[in-house]
Amino acid sequence: MPDFPLLAHPALPTLPARLAMRERPTGTPLLRQQWSELLFLHWPVPAGLLQPHLPPRLQIDIHDGMAWLAVVPFEMSKVRTRFTPPVPGADVFLELNVRTYVHLDGVPGVWFFSLDATNALAVWVARTFFNLPYLRADMRMESPSADLRQFTAVRTHGGAPPASFRATWKIGAPLPPAEPGSLAFFLTERYCLYTSNKAQTKLYRGRVAHETWPLRAAQVLHLESTLIEGHGLPTPAGPPVVHAGGPVQVELWPMQRV
Repeated sequence: MPDFPLLAHPALPTLPARLAMRERPTGTPLLRQQWSELLFLHWPVPAGLLQPHLPPRLQIDIHDGMAWLAVVPFEMSKVRTRFTPPVPGADVFLELNVRTYVHLDGVPGVWFFSLDATNALAVWVARTFFNLPYLRADMRMESPSADLRQFTAVRTHGGAPPASFRATWKIGAPLPPAEPGSLAFFLTERYCLYTSNKAQTKLYRGRVAHETWPLRAAQVLHLESTLIEGHGLPTPAGPPVVHAGGPVQVELWPMQRV
């Protein structure tokens, strides 16, 4: 991997600040949904590689001196708003995101480079009302056995960079809850997301609430992906850090400008 400039990092969120994000926000959530069958694939990358891809003010979050880039396939289900019950045919779909970890004013969160999904309505709503870079894709998840998962995806969104993904993984034993301050905690205990408008002149923050991730060990048996390269980023070096996760019941609050 080529060298990238070292960054003078603003003060990172404190551990108490990270733990405080687990507290459920006040008010009524806008959306409720369930996340299942997650595969967390994480690679360490130099912070200087990712910082130029972020909006002004938003800073890369780091653990042990490194930023982290992730690809996460999963199933979303039981999707409903606070005003409506689940809509048959639109409340279950597959999703695949490319993300990194960021912070603003001491508040840690997630920044999404892309979110591919099989639900055209969800893509339109997320792009129109949440400024999230959702893209349409054809995907399939299969379970040849109780502990084996196969996931394939091909992006179909017009005007978006082409990308595909194929992975097979074996789900292992349950893991203990992520210890605060550990790498697993840094990578998975995220309760906030950031978005911006297309010009990156406006920044928004949204809160998320769910139980602590029920993580499991996982072994990747096969992996092919052009998702990261589709964003103009180099292929990460070495094997990823892998976790399986879910299911969790999730609540999401409206985005607020920050």
